[in-house]
Amino acid sequence: MSRILVLVAVLALWEGAVRVFHVPAIVVPPPSAVLVALWTGLASGEWTEHILVTLWEILAGFALGSALGLVLGFAIALFPTAERLLYPYVVAFQTVPKVAIAPIMVIWFGYGLSSKIIITATIAFFPLLANTITGLHSTSRDQVEMLQAYTASRAQIFRMARLPGALPYIFTGLDIAIVLSVIGAIVGEFVGAQAGLGYLILQKNFNFDMAGTFAILVILSAIGTVLHALVSFAHRRVVFWVDHDRR
Repeated sequence: MSRILVLVAVLALWEGAVRVFHVPAIVVPPPSAVLVALWTGLASGEWTEHILVTLWEILAGFALGSALGLVLGFAIALFPTAERLLYPYVVAFQTVPKVAIAPIMVIWFGYGLSSKIIITATIAFFPLLANTITGLHSTSRDQVEMLQAYTASRAQIFRMARLPGALPYIFTGLDIAIVLSVIGAIVGEFVGAQAGLGYLILQKNFNFDMAGTFAILVILSAIGTVLHALVSFAHRRVVFWVDHDRR
């Protein structure tokens, strides 16, 4: 309830400030205008296709980047040779701004969905990789030695000790990755797209429709919030032995 009251208070102050100080709508639109633009865009069905396109880019890029990050994270954490050979190159790739390589991806993979999915995957990839490695390295040595004393195999040690200990870190990486995937999809659409919410934002900006732009930002925020909530729900269900209320 308190969160709703804070939101209402912020919107009321925003509306009042815009009207009292006569701020042009082309600079900062009032919330009432944003709400009208949001309702118009959704009710007309004009934005439905663009929302579905962006949502698919987010989910597909998140799935691809997370899968690659998880597999490579397991390989680097479990095999020292892979860590020596691969990890420096992974870090070097991560330091390259994704905005800089996004135009290259568009040239290589075209203006369709493929380039946006790959751009999103490159952004979602590293958080899961880093958290997977950290989680697997955080396994208690006492647990490993105890299982070894009972003649457990490497696969059994991984299944009974290392993976359960790494799961909280992995889900933290998933939580970060799903939020960054929203950013990745929009970055890809800004560089070059034929549909999507990022494409719509560029159109609205070109037409100086700030209310429409803010309305699309509200939709993106809602998408990110819902996806974050879904990952958090899965986190609580899978990693049930952790007290999430204390985090």
